Amino acid sequence: MQQPLQRLHLLYHELRAGVSRYSYVVETELFERHLDLFAQLRAAKGCDLWPELTFDDGHISNYDLAAPLLQAKGLNAQFFITVGWTGTKSGYMGWNELRALHEAGFSIGAHGWTHILLTHCNEQKLQDELKKSRLTLEDRLGSSIAAISLPGGRYNRRVLAACAKAGYTQIYTSEPKIESIPPGTTIGRVNILGNMQPEWIEKLFTPESVLLSKLQRKYRIKSAAKKMLGDGLYNRIWGLVNHREPETDYGRNGAE
Repeated sequence: MQQPLQRLHLLYHELRAGVSRYSYVVETELFERHLDLFAQLRAAKGCDLWPELTFDDGHISNYDLAAPLLQAKGLNAQFFITVGWTGTKSGYMGWNELRALHEAGFSIGAHGWTHILLTHCNEQKLQDELKKSRLTLEDRLGSSIAAISLPGGRYNRRVLAACAKAGYTQIYTSEPKIESIPPGTTIGRVNILGNMQPEWIEKLFTPESVLLSKLQRKYRIKSAAKKMLGDGLYNRIWGLVNHREPETDYGRNGAE
């Protein structure tokens, strides 16, 4: 079957076997239903929009829970890794798990070294976050790394220029939008939360649906709020609204 020339990239973070109030956690049973939907969409005749899966941060559940389900459904995904946490932070993958994912055929990309917002970095810190993470992944995995996802989705012209200088040709954001094939340098994604049912997600792939345009308006409103409130206050409010848990650094250091 000829694949459609448009993609909608979906962004996951952590999976758990049980229900969590924290919005970045998707229950495993619900994730499996998401995968059934994606498999159906890909198999459907006349499919004009192709779902692509990505994961940010490198949580251990990506290896323990997500990868086996993806393989069972015949689906692939791209995993963006906070490289400085690999093998050092409890709850996140070690190098053995990451190598196993890579050897199983999953795509690997960088997500910075410490998950700091790149817009907060000076020039030297930017290069440390970007180049060090890419070179370390390449050394440990024995494969070139061309893609990065931006912590917290934050970027500006200076960050994009620094990503290019550090050797990245694909830069994944948190802006919800459809991408054509071949994609441009920046690639948008829809952030998938723990309360999103398959029926809701399916509407994103329905041509007559206005759901994606609503998400885009919400994204613009959130971007304006970040500028008005500042990242510190915005992150604190975000944490309350999304029931962030104390040990989840990826929310504290850069809320979407």
